[in-house]
Amino acid sequence: MKKQEAEFRKKVENQARRMKQADLDRPTLLAQTVYVGTLGLLFVLPVVIGAYMGRWFDGLLEGYSMRWTLSLIALGIVIGGVNVYLFVRE
Repeated sequence: MKKQEAEFRKKVENQARRMKQADLDRPTLLAQTVYVGTLGLLFVLPVVIGAYMGRWFDGLLEGYSMRWTLSLIALGIVIGGVNVYLFVRE
């Protein structure tokens, strides 16, 4: 009987220790905000850079064209998606 009580006490103490450690390891609101902000920048920056570069390339061509703008925005979306995927996977 004492052996079972000792095993039970050890399991309960181990679970309590794990719960305390999980509570300490939980990210704060600031850490979560920084993480989400980083994800946003990783996705938005390539799209914005693609839009500006595409607009600049289209300005070099004669006539009205949005070919480069749309192409580089699409490329920015792909690059941003890959950035977010790699960051989250890490």
